[in-house]
Amino acid sequence: MPRWFEGPLAAFDTETTGVDVERDRIVSAALVVQRTAGGVPEVRRWLVSPGVPVPPEATAIHGLTEEHLQRHGRWPAPVMEEVARALAQQSARATPLVVMNAPFDLTLLDRELKRHRNASLAGYLSIHPLCVLDPYVLDKHLDRYRKGRRTLTDLCAHYGVELTGAHEAAADATAALDVVRAIGRRFAEQLEPLSVAELHTRQAVWYAAQARGLQAWFARNGSEATCDPAWPLRPDLPAVA
Repeated sequence: MPRWFEGPLAAFDTETTGVDVERDRIVSAALVVQRTAGGVPEVRRWLVSPGVPVPPEATAIHGLTEEHLQRHGRWPAPVMEEVARALAQQSARATPLVVMNAPFDLTLLDRELKRHRNASLAGYLSIHPLCVLDPYVLDKHLDRYRKGRRTLTDLCAHYGVELTGAHEAAADATAALDVVRAIGRRFAEQLEPLSVAELHTRQAVWYAAQARGLQAWFARNGSEATCDPAWPLRPDLPAVA
């Protein structure tokens, strides 16, 4: 039986108007599917006209201007439907989904679905829940004492993965997928005995512990920043009375 990190994997990534999952919008998304390690990936891309201003600082990161998105992007509602169905299709095939910093991209998608489709991501995945592999969580748990940043660019450099065209959704998704394969090979002894479903459950525990550690670090340094321990999807904010 092939090891899971040598078998089929899919990867999902978004580019956005900012970093607030409750208020910011998706401007591009990509789903990359690779049937076997080293195989030619199947890439699906979406470009979105978000209907809100695109801040210059966001454009400086991903290169997508408001004018370009208005001209070439599609309305959010049908795009979010297509994206959710595409993820559900991979889940139905039992293909693990790689998402770097999953609570950001998956929560943003969930909020966009609620905003434009009056639906939730969980609703599309009710029959076949996602099994998510998050390279950030895996690396931080398996190599917890390594110093330095753990952005996708940093992980690519550490694991010898090529990243061409960073901050383009398909490029980032492909790189994250390759990083997960590299993590699997490097830590095969620890990971090989685990099914992807077991690994999904463990990542939720690991992420919560990582969030608590970061929260404690913030407190020691006088920061009021907060860390949500939920993974891979953040719960809805409570309604304001």
